[in-house]
Amino acid sequence: MKNIKKFLKPVLIVFLVASFLSCKNNKTEKTETEEAMPKDTATAVAVFEPFKVMVIKHKVADYDKWRKEYDAHDSIRTAYTISHYMVGRGTDDANMIVTATKFIDLQKAKDFSVLPYLKEAMKKAGVIGKPEFSYHEVIRNDDTPIEQKDRVMVTHKVKDFDAWLKVYDAEGTAKRMEEGFIDRGLARGIDDPNMVTIVFAITDMKKAKESITSEAKKKLMMDAGVEGVPEIFYYKIVE
Repeated sequence: MKNIKKFLKPVLIVFLVASFLSCKNNKTEKTETEEAMPKDTATAVAVFEPFKVMVIKHKVADYDKWRKEYDAHDSIRTAYTISHYMVGRGTDDANMIVTATKFIDLQKAKDFSVLPYLKEAMKKAGVIGKPEFSYHEVIRNDDTPIEQKDRVMVTHKVKDFDAWLKVYDAEGTAKRMEEGFIDRGLARGIDDPNMVTIVFAITDMKKAKESITSEAKKKLMMDAGVEGVPEIFYYKIVE
């Protein structure tokens, strides 16, 4: 009996040590496996969430003077759920300004646009003529930093958005890149969802202008159900 106990004791110790090491290795393997595994989609991949923007286009007498006033009124925009997003200057006329500001509350954004305060502020900033306000829901957006600062904003009405989108997607980003365009944003009008605005970065201005006015592009737009003449605005991103 003593001999059996003497034999079992070292065996038991070896078994416990092996079990401990096995558990430790399993834990380590599990941790390493968990680290190697991708997180769930919500945390591993940034899921794009549509957002709303107010776009204002107007001409100014002097950009630097206007910009100083624009920056000075950030707090009043915040009070109306509006935050700065983008400023661009016209390619053909650098004093033609386009601004895009994000907003949360549509009614507050619209209330902001008719404030007597805003009218006076714009007058003081040297805004010429009547500003154009429009409200959009951005459903596609690429904020990846790129070198190109030149942009074109194309706005047009379509008969049916889903039908138009099929034709647009069928044309494809690769084809548009060949023509000098990089897809940057796609938005639908909030007041009219069939009013579509597309923003492209431009890699080759000559190519892009030739393409956008070509008979082939006009036919494509017609096939996609575009109504009327598109509004095309070329500008350069300031920030």
